[in-house]
Amino acid sequence: MTNIPETGRTPRVQIRLVVIQILVLSLLGTLGGRLWYLQIREGAAYQKEASGNHVQQVVDPAVRGDILDARGVPLADNETRLVVSASRTDLLKQADDGKAVLTKLAGVLGMKAADVMRKVRLCDAETPQPCWNGSPYQPIPITDEATAKQALQIRERAEDFPGITAEPEAVRRYPGPGKSNTSQVLGYLSPVTDEEIQKAKDTDSPYLRSDMVGRSGLERQYDKALRGKAGVTRYEVDNLGRVIGKARSDAAESGSTLVTSIDSRVQRVAEYELDKAMKVARQQFDKITGENYKADSGAVVVMEAKTGRIVAMASAPTYDPNVWVGGISAKDYKALTGKNSDYPLLNRAIQGQAAPGSTFKVVSTAAAVEAGYPFDGRYPCTSSYSVGSQVFKNFEGENFGPISLGRALEVSCDTVFYGLADREWKRDGGINPKKGKPKDYFYKAAHQFGLGKETGVDLPNEVTGRVPDRQWKLDYWKANKDAWCKSGKKDGSYVEKIAYENCLEGNKMREGDSINYSIGQGDTLVTPIQEAAIYGAVANGGTMYQPTIGKAIVSADGKSVTEIKPKKNGRLPVSQATLKGMNDAFAGVITRGTAAWKFGGWPQDKIPLHAKTGTAEVYGKQTTSWLATYSKDYTVIMTIAQAGTGSGASGEAVRNIYSALYGVAGDGSVDNKKALLPEPQKSLPKVRPDGTIASPKVAGDPAKDVEASQKDNPSNDDGQTPAVSPSPTTGNRDTRRRRRGRGSRRMRT
Repeated sequence: MTNIPETGRTPRVQIRLVVIQILVLSLLGTLGGRLWYLQIREGAAYQKEASGNHVQQVVDPAVRGDILDARGVPLADNETRLVVSASRTDLLKQADDGKAVLTKLAGVLGMKAADVMRKVRLCDAETPQPCWNGSPYQPIPITDEATAKQALQIRERAEDFPGITAEPEAVRRYPGPGKSNTSQVLGYLSPVTDEEIQKAKDTDSPYLRSDMVGRSGLERQYDKALRGKAGVTRYEVDNLGRVIGKARSDAAESGSTLVTSIDSRVQRVAEYELDKAMKVARQQFDKITGENYKADSGAVVVMEAKTGRIVAMASAPTYDPNVWVGGISAKDYKALTGKNSDYPLLNRAIQGQAAPGSTFKVVSTAAAVEAGYPFDGRYPCTSSYSVGSQVFKNFEGENFGPISLGRALEVSCDTVFYGLADREWKRDGGINPKKGKPKDYFYKAAHQFGLGKETGVDLPNEVTGRVPDRQWKLDYWKANKDAWCKSGKKDGSYVEKIAYENCLEGNKMREGDSINYSIGQGDTLVTPIQEAAIYGAVANGGTMYQPTIGKAIVSADGKSVTEIKPKKNGRLPVSQATLKGMNDAFAGVITRGTAAWKFGGWPQDKIPLHAKTGTAEVYGKQTTSWLATYSKDYTVIMTIAQAGTGSGASGEAVRNIYSALYGVAGDGSVDNKKALLPEPQKSLPKVRPDGTIASPKVAGDPAKDVEASQKDNPSNDDGQTPAVSPSPTTGNRDTRRRRRGRGSRRMRT
């Protein structure tokens, strides 16, 4: 008979119960561990996530700070407009991806349905403008020019326009005071991208999806200060999305105001005179080609000589920066970036590179003196300079006999500099110098003058120019040797001969390279802002300043003013005695040299001007015009591509800019009451207690006023004023057009 326990359970039943108990305890232990992990170990993270599920954020975009000129006149500000936007997320929830809604919206706005569709598509490598390059989760503006009637129509029929909003918003405005637009200096805005949001999320200035970002110019350079900080209001909602309370609210902080050194009146005059000079140049003939000059692009810089502050900066062709506001159209985008556009988005004052022509002789003169040639020595200014079978000619075969370096600058005698550069090339060992022997005074001087590198101007995308020294030639030869050797022919065309020579010895400093280099030809490239920095340093006694446009950053409440002080970039490698000699020579350019025919009657005794003209040859194009000038206060640089000689293309325009600055009438009289800026403005605009800045009223057109003041002056046939009869010794000879034989730009001797 089997023994049964008092509990009535058999051993098998007991084993089963124990197993069940172990399983239950294991499950309870696992559950407890999981609860500990979720609530203790990861509790904070899940709490944050749970909170996010019940909090909705409403972003209040910050008002972008204004950009003002030196007197407080707005160059860029904001205005309230009715903006119609589309939510791409909401549109994609519809069966037809929102096409019907967008078509209906186009009808209300008086737009083409196709144009509206393009605005909401996302940009990628294969999608042309217009398209949306911002976040796909951000409302996409369709137009910022909606009328009140259109906005009311959309809002009253919200059920017909799901995903569409019509709200008043602060929109960027570029008012163009006095009819100036300063477009390349100011830049433009576009929506922030997801990539930018990710990059900035851990910085002290993260982006929100609603942010607009500066893409060029001052808008980009000072974006962080101008952008401000968007406000965010967080609402507690239930699982149905109904608001049950306000969790937290951070008020928007308006962006700071940027005060610049730009004077909008002078800016207008600079833009007007550059445009006029280009139009006049197109009416003149190139004596070599027999065609009208194209004068297809140009730039002008007006800079304070003693601080480096930019008073005006114009680039042509130009554009209206307002075309970017509210999204750019396909037509406007093509006009700005197409092959036939001449690329108006480029700021040619800091991005335009060209051979400097004879304006480079300021560098060559300093190099010659450093190499041991006395400034007041006597150097042969012959009608030509021969090296082997090559002949380098002076302008129209002029021959001034033995002259000083100062006189060579006045009359821009090329052959003086040819001879000096050639002699130094030979002293350095010629085409095969010994290692470590070349002193390269002419090339070292260019680097000491700040060429071949950025000036540091507070604008993005400045280019460096080029100093074609030995290292550059070696690097360039390595990069292009294969192509040269493939296309070069010993007895081929001019281009093929050059390629052949470059293939053999393009890595070596040849005699012709040094000769061409001495007068700013060959492979040398400079920018107008670099020229302004150099001639500004000559004007102020030798100090090179970093060009700046920003003058101060003022907080939105006006309580914080951060001044942007001038910065020094070093000193010119020139003694005071040599600087004095240069100054006298550059003054002579105005009174008896290559620019005298354009500055006759100028009150030189009251407002001394100094100048250096330049005409640079460009292979396959017409010559580039340069005119570098300065007074005791300002440096004015103007360059026009394919426009002929320096003074011929730019002389009258530059004179008119100085006339506007100092109040000089057409007859040479000076009226301080009509002077726009007889001396640089040192003080900042007045900041009111509420943080706003007092701005003078903009009236009239200073450029037209200058034109009117010149009407009493005698004109020559081409409409340029004033004109004087050239003397027998100086003539109308601007900086020299080189009459070289074939192959003179690249030669072997």
